[in-house]
Amino acid sequence: MNKIFKAVATAAVFGIASTSAGLAEDWDMPTPYPDKTFHTVNIQQFADEVREATNGELNIKLHTAGSLIKHGEIKNSVRNQIVPAGEFFLSLLANEDPAFGIDSLPLVAVSYQDAARLWEAQEPVITELLAKQRLKPLFSVPWPPQGLYTKKEIKTVDDLNGLKFRSYNANLEKFATMVGAAPTQVEAPDIPQAFATGQVEAMITSPSTGANSKAWDFLSHYTPINAWVPKNIVVVNMAAFNALDEETQAAVLEAAAAAEERGWNMSRREAEEKTQELADNGITIVEPSQELKDGLAKVGVELLEDWRANSTPAADKIIDAYYN
Repeated sequence: MNKIFKAVATAAVFGIASTSAGLAEDWDMPTPYPDKTFHTVNIQQFADEVREATNGELNIKLHTAGSLIKHGEIKNSVRNQIVPAGEFFLSLLANEDPAFGIDSLPLVAVSYQDAARLWEAQEPVITELLAKQRLKPLFSVPWPPQGLYTKKEIKTVDDLNGLKFRSYNANLEKFATMVGAAPTQVEAPDIPQAFATGQVEAMITSPSTGANSKAWDFLSHYTPINAWVPKNIVVVNMAAFNALDEETQAAVLEAAAAAEERGWNMSRREAEEKTQELADNGITIVEPSQELKDGLAKVGVELLEDWRANSTPAADKIIDAYYN
């Protein structure tokens, strides 16, 4: 199939606009986060590099902050050919198969090095699962590791006993229960009020969320326990990708590889800068004690055993590769 025919075929499916030359293609790409979020900045650079590498023949237009399609609908919108590509939080798909949510399982990957090894084990399985939905992963980038926010110093796991603990998914609810805390459902926008009113006394989230919500206004301590390192993923509809000529496909894949490497480095910088912002605004940064680390590791083993009781062959394949 020649290039012009492919461009016409793709335009028919995705509503892609062509230039008067009949060669240029425009891809609308929804993302969930605002323009200044480092994930969005990274994807914009990816789009710019694709445009430059293809001499303007493939133009990826970002629609940020859920302005085109809401976060929870992005994956299916790409799958159903409403848009050619999109970004979303990978573990949103954990209800489809737990393989998608392993990176959000507490205390499995507790550093960027661990997270990279986990993605190495996860990527081929995720690629296979998404292929069944006519989706192709382009790249994945982690958020900063998740840390512990409290109103007092936490020296051991026992110090969490009895605290009202923010939970927003089943894994966090199980974690809170296992450490003797009382899980309480609180959405991100409601965090400040929940702490101010005593509805919650502790939470686990990234330094980014802590800084963005001005955690120094309602708590005093941050302990970087690196409980997990969740990821976003960028995917493309296979029909849209296959409609590109080989040279353009290669340009997209090359830009995607660069975006993944760059995004991981951006995440590391984000973690450092946001942790420093917490400290600059008066929050006490407490390095976790060995006793706390050991206690959390034991909880992690219990959580993993509980998780594996309801696992799938795809998810088991990832865990086996990660630990062996």
